[in-house]
Amino acid sequence: MELQQHAPTSRLASPWMQLVFGVICMAMIANMQYGWTLFVNPIDDKYHWGRTAIQVAFTIFVVTETWLVPIEGYLVDKYGPRPVVVGGGLLCAAAWALNSVASSLPMLYFAAAIGGVGAGAVYGTCVGNALKWFPNRRGLAAGITAAGFGAGSAMTVVPIANMIKTSGYESTFLWFGLGQGLIVFFLGMALYPPSAKILNEVKSTLKNAATYNATPRQVLSSPIFWVMYAMFVMMAAGGLMATAQLGPIAKDFGLHDSPVSILGLTLPALTFALTIDRVLNGLTRPFFGWVSDNIGRENTMFIAFAVEAVGILLLSKYGHNPVAFVVLTGVVFFAWGEIYSLFPATCGDTFGPKFAATNAGLLYTAKGTAALLVPFSSVITAATGDWHAVFMLASGMAALSAVLAIFVLRPMREAHAKKHVHANTTAPMGYRAVPDDVT
Repeated sequence: MELQQHAPTSRLASPWMQLVFGVICMAMIANMQYGWTLFVNPIDDKYHWGRTAIQVAFTIFVVTETWLVPIEGYLVDKYGPRPVVVGGGLLCAAAWALNSVASSLPMLYFAAAIGGVGAGAVYGTCVGNALKWFPNRRGLAAGITAAGFGAGSAMTVVPIANMIKTSGYESTFLWFGLGQGLIVFFLGMALYPPSAKILNEVKSTLKNAATYNATPRQVLSSPIFWVMYAMFVMMAAGGLMATAQLGPIAKDFGLHDSPVSILGLTLPALTFALTIDRVLNGLTRPFFGWVSDNIGRENTMFIAFAVEAVGILLLSKYGHNPVAFVVLTGVVFFAWGEIYSLFPATCGDTFGPKFAATNAGLLYTAKGTAALLVPFSSVITAATGDWHAVFMLASGMAALSAVLAIFVLRPMREAHAKKHVHANTTAPMGYRAVPDDVT
């Protein structure tokens, strides 16, 4: 029998408690992606492998983090969130411990793969579990959970940067990795699937409604899924480039250690940018998730993606100024991070709650596909001599995604909704009334 069919009796098995635990777990794995840029230059300074070769590790991490999420989502749907997150926490700790002693590129790449599997297990589980615990507020729930990943590293940017300078990047990898992994391990033990009470509330709320509980196979055969997938890839590519390359960009702009003072706080430009970016990258997820619950997913996508396109253009033009660099990178991250709440929520709206973790995981693999483009940003920069072409490409992809949201995705989803509005009476294959089927 699947674990989620058992009603949890623990006091911890409540929607908001589970959401809090999920957010903390997400925060603990955030540095594996968002803190990576702080380590690129120190690794290169020690081994002289070159930025492009080192950034392959980032790509491997993101690919393994995302492409295995459907499998991890299946395990969550079948066995519950606890074993998947506990195992993920152990792998995350092991990955950064390996990074601390990696003296060759193959070892660095192997550690990245281990970390990706672990982080993906935690990420996919926490987002999928949130979608199940809050079926009527998916945008907000997915946004708050994803905010942990987006903003989780904000509090540790300065400590990590300082520890790298004082103790070396090796010790920083080791101690932060062990600490973060152990916290995930212990909180993972407190995760539960939705309770019978939650499921009964959903059944009562949607008593006379029908929902399309699409299986993963049906999702993969849907044109709507592939339109969302293409949009996700284009949006994720620009943001991942900024995430992985912000340190090298700041160095090439001559801003790495330039002091910046904003609101009475003075920090080096890169450290300041990373801190603000992490906070805004986290806040944007519940904010735009809430907005999308009220004005619609596609309308929200259009607004956010258009701001992203303009922000990248402005960063390219004015980013050599230290203050502008900090402010504009904040705009870019604020207009980017919401993809991790909007797309899972849209997927849940379109394809139903039963296989929410697995189906959201299938869409999340778009991030891994986008990660394959990150090393090419270094190649393009080396070929052209600056970052202008990379910025133009990222801006163009964001603008195209904004257009697709309004003129392609919205009509397709509206037609999908109209087609299945009478599902209770026609009951075609793949459609089931919520009271009989929500799990």
